[in-house]
Amino acid sequence: MTLHKSTADFSDRCPVRDVLDRMGDRWSMLVLMTLEEGGTLRFSVLKGNIPDISQRMLAQTLRRLEQDGLVSREVFPTIPPKVEYTLTALGRSFLKPLRGLVEWADANHAKVRKSRAAYVAPAGHAAR
Repeated sequence: MTLHKSTADFSDRCPVRDVLDRMGDRWSMLVLMTLEEGGTLRFSVLKGNIPDISQRMLAQTLRRLEQDGLVSREVFPTIPPKVEYTLTALGRSFLKPLRGLVEWADANHAKVRKSRAAYVAPAGHAAR
């Protein structure tokens, strides 16, 4: 009899957690929404539309989104190489529920911040 939990990756058993872990990072949703607004964009244009993101982080985020099938990357054989990014059908389908989350956040952001400011942690526990 085994008394420990399975070593199988939890993300294999929980698709919601797997997807939200990836999409809940700092940049993925912003990159997807920027591509939705701008259509097919070159790396430099995408970077210009998201001024706070570093070049390295944008490259990593785009690779992960491409790996997940949400963004496609096309390289043109020019000198220097021209690379364009666009949403895939899967990426566009992800934006439908994402817009609802964005609308909720816009409508409730002030209330959430007010609740955070008013929160008093129980004795012995630090608030984050």
